Amino acid sequence: MTSEEQSEGGQDNPKTARTVGQLVKYSREVNQSNTVGEVGTYALEATFHVMDGHPSPTVTEVYQGDLRVLESMSPTLSPGDDPSPLERHVYETGKTVILPAAGTEVGYTTEDTVVVTPADLGIEEPDAALTIATPSIYSDEMGELGVIMTVEWTTIDHVEEHHVKPLEYLADHVATAINNIRSRERLERARNDLEKRKEMIEVYDRLLRHDLGNDLQVIAGFSDAMVGLVEDDKTTEYAEKIQRTAGEAADLIDRVGDLVKTLENEGEPESRAVEPILTGVVENVDTKFERLTVDYDPEEFDYQVFAGDLLDSIFQNILSNAAVHNDGEVAVDVYAAEPSPDTVVIGFADDGAGVAEAVRGEIFEMGKKGPESEGTGLGMGLARALTESYGGTVEVRDSEYGGADFRVTLDRA
Repeated sequence: MTSEEQSEGGQDNPKTARTVGQLVKYSREVNQSNTVGEVGTYALEATFHVMDGHPSPTVTEVYQGDLRVLESMSPTLSPGDDPSPLERHVYETGKTVILPAAGTEVGYTTEDTVVVTPADLGIEEPDAALTIATPSIYSDEMGELGVIMTVEWTTIDHVEEHHVKPLEYLADHVATAINNIRSRERLERARNDLEKRKEMIEVYDRLLRHDLGNDLQVIAGFSDAMVGLVEDDKTTEYAEKIQRTAGEAADLIDRVGDLVKTLENEGEPESRAVEPILTGVVENVDTKFERLTVDYDPEEFDYQVFAGDLLDSIFQNILSNAAVHNDGEVAVDVYAAEPSPDTVVIGFADDGAGVAEAVRGEIFEMGKKGPESEGTGLGMGLARALTESYGGTVEVRDSEYGGADFRVTLDRA
């Protein structure tokens, strides 16, 4: 900022402080809103009544990288409309953009603000004497989320700090409130999805236990009798294969039943500390698999997340997967990615064989497994079902060590 700008800002600070102070009461209403629409309504009310000159405000939501008008006092805009070139420019630059009409002097700028002309935006001369738009956008595993706050003055001749800073303050509170609501909505959808999966698993469980289970008992009984009666080596071999296969199928049925009981007993997500849960899992898996080497620093995971009683099962299945599905020695780096204000990412990057691109779309489906896998295909499916029931996500990509990198994203508490 230039010395002239600092002087302007110094003279304007008291008015800026008063304006921000008046916005505080509205920010409380914003943060207590139950819907995104309520947040937008309070944001418009706050902007119009508090900011100097009673400008016309617009709230544009950024959701997973898409932009749409949420609420507006502009007569030419309605909820759901596409953003203007000005909002697009704000989104692309990530800076506060000031669009003054001819005769409007800009007396306040910083390195985070950009003054543009209609020609810069490819538009005609605007009707408004001044338009200011400021972004507050976060990035996480769900994409870019946040808002762009835009205000228009029909008459104004000088831009000061108190026209810009309070708008940036309000945008941050509006973005935080909307992101919290969107997180709750994702969590509710995930819970509903989990309930549907539970219902389907229960149906399969009943079918397997009752119909297929009875049939397998008959097969196993006759195969036992055949093994004791036949003397031909080839026939004995076939009978033993039937007997073994029937036993494996019966074991799979029991595993599905155990999975159903596990999901039925799962509690509601609540605030949980990541480090002690993850430390216990690492110690358990490290002891169980001698050929597995785990690089893990507990101090990296001092976070609270929203999760249920089975958070350890997510970590257990993913970490065990590295040992079970790789031949020979395998090393896993358990790491915490740089967190966002709303989420934490726990990663498991190994130096094994990796996950083929063709299989990645199915690896988290319940019962799906690779062509050479000897497992049930339930572990990674359970990991995804549980993670999503907590409002999070799980994905796999190539690790920097040449193997697979599983990343679990959870909401911070």
